[in-house]
Amino acid sequence: MNENVVVGDVVQINPDKDEVFGGCFMVVEEVKVWGFQGYCDMPSKDRGVFHYRVNREDCSRVGPAFWTLTEDE
Repeated sequence: MNENVVVGDVVQINPDKDEVFGGCFMVVEEVKVWGFQGYCDMPSKDRGVFHYRVNREDCSRVGPAFWTLTEDE
C-alpha cells in the first residue's frame, strides 16, 4: 500500500502504533527501505515542526502535499 510514497507526499501515522503522533499527518522528506522520514507541522504563531520516522507498515499514504515547509520557514 505504501510502495508509491514519494518525497512531498503526506502519510497518516497509525494511532495504534504511537501514543503521541498516532493520527498525525507527516510530510515525507526522505523515502527509506524501511519507511519514511519527515515532519509533522506544529501549528502556532512561531510555527515549528517535529521530525519523525515511521515504518512503512505503520502509516497510510494520503496523497501529495499542496504546500510544504522549507528550511528557511
